[in-house]
Amino acid sequence: MKKNHFDIIVIGSGPAGEAAAMNAKKKGRSVAVICDLEQVGGSCTHLGTIPSKALRHSVKQVMQFNDNPMFRDLGDARKLSFQQILRHADRVVYEQVKMRSDFYERNQIPIFKGRASFLDKKTIKLIGKRKKLTANHFVIATGSRPYHPPGVDFSHPRVFDSDTILNLSHSPRKVTVIGAGVIGCEYASIFGGLGCKVELINPADSLLSFLDHEISDALSYHLRNVGVRSRHNEEFESMEYFDDHVVTYLQSGKKIKSDIVLWANGRTGNTQGLGLKLAGLEANNRGQLVVNDKYQTKVKNIYAAGDVIGWPSLAGAAYDQGRAASNAIVSPDECYSVREVATGIYTIPEISTLGATESELTELKIPYEVGKAFFKNTARAQITGEQVGMLKLIFHFETLEILGIHCFGDQASEIVHIGQAIMRQPGEANTMRYFLTTTFNYPTMAEAYRTAALDGLNRLF
Repeated sequence: MKKNHFDIIVIGSGPAGEAAAMNAKKKGRSVAVICDLEQVGGSCTHLGTIPSKALRHSVKQVMQFNDNPMFRDLGDARKLSFQQILRHADRVVYEQVKMRSDFYERNQIPIFKGRASFLDKKTIKLIGKRKKLTANHFVIATGSRPYHPPGVDFSHPRVFDSDTILNLSHSPRKVTVIGAGVIGCEYASIFGGLGCKVELINPADSLLSFLDHEISDALSYHLRNVGVRSRHNEEFESMEYFDDHVVTYLQSGKKIKSDIVLWANGRTGNTQGLGLKLAGLEANNRGQLVVNDKYQTKVKNIYAAGDVIGWPSLAGAAYDQGRAASNAIVSPDECYSVREVATGIYTIPEISTLGATESELTELKIPYEVGKAFFKNTARAQITGEQVGMLKLIFHFETLEILGIHCFGDQASEIVHIGQAIMRQPGEANTMRYFLTTTFNYPTMAEAYRTAALDGLNRLF
């Protein structure tokens, strides 16, 4: 085999790219990875999921300390600067890079540093270098980046997106967050937890309208509690820039003055400069690639996975998509399409949901009932002091099949997976009865499932 020829070349080293490369290598294929950053891990490790969740954890710890009566004798409430919590995030990123670099080294997967561009459907070059590489198959896993609308000066030192916010060199007193999607809400809770005043600009009439209405209402309440003002039904119009502040103008005529602005309104696929046309491909207007249920593009030997294909744009899903894409190449019988994904939203407190909401079932005219367990009533939450939150189970009125799981509170993104495992069981195994016939450790947050099941089934009789 030629030195610069491989069975599969993976473009991108984030979750999708890593999973595709490792899986193909384990199954005996020659694999190379193209990485356009200085270190592996992709935007997930360096700019997105890992640092933002590490920031959130630090802020949450400070909030817990300040709210805990055990520590009041130690003096006044503690505060951390944005730079202090960034140091924790840097440590986590370092550990992640070290671990993932070791994966590639142990599996003897070569990593080529640079940006790839197709010359044809089986050949790429590294931009700015003379090296060309060929492969029988490609997996495009280049991820996404924040959307930059025209008319916003992102070069201004007081205007940030969700990537560049990690370069913030001071602690602002007031922050305007434009866009109240998942990223916007997560950073609003981080800055609110740090004691900043936050203006959250939301074009919809409620926060994260895809959530169950009770969960969305709970999020609004707790954001408000940490100094976040949600401005619903408001659209961005323009900005005026000054040395020490920025003024944001809304289409309604309102003006907002703040120390910094965080633009968190949409993302676009990283397909610019890939030379897609030379490979016979074209991205849509959001820079994303269209694939079939085998993650194959319209060019048969080129596959794509992760944020670059759009939904659901979650790191966990990207990992599964990358693995599925490489399976489609090396072992088609093991390829599966990622369809059922639990939503994890790392606000403070966090949110995780799976399945149908009450509104969706009402619209479909499906009879349902609801069971709830409030964390404040569980022994584990009383012990840990994490008493904010609720587990809500929605189930079919007649068959008792679990139709939706909605969790708000500490460890919500962990708790939801217990219900997810039951929802995926065949036949009658995925009903509320499971939670009544299963013994849970005590005290645990998991026993909230039994409480919610009892609550719901008691409503039927």
